[in-house]
Amino acid sequence: MTPLKTNLLALHAVVVATQGQISSNLAGEAVILDLASGVYYGLNEVGAKIWHLIQQPCTIQTIQQSLLQEYDVEPEICTQDLLQLLQELQAAGLINISHETPA
Repeated sequence: MTPLKTNLLALHAVVVATQGQISSNLAGEAVILDLASGVYYGLNEVGAKIWHLIQQPCTIQTIQQSLLQEYDVEPEICTQDLLQLLQELQAAGLINISHETPA
């Protein structure tokens, strides 16, 4: 996996949830169980929205635009927070990030 960079090119990277986990929506939040490690992860409402979006491959820019339409947040803050969450999900092995265009 390529490390996530905070430049504009990173916004064109494609993100998708990895296989080997199950997730559930609980009162607007998401709970994810990594079946390989047995570790549970929790995401708040915004994280749950992102998790829902990345069940199919999509670009970071698509995720960002969806968040900006739904939430009252400055674009720079949105981008920083989004990239941070994606880095954490990638480090946990819950997502794949690719700089190649999906087939």
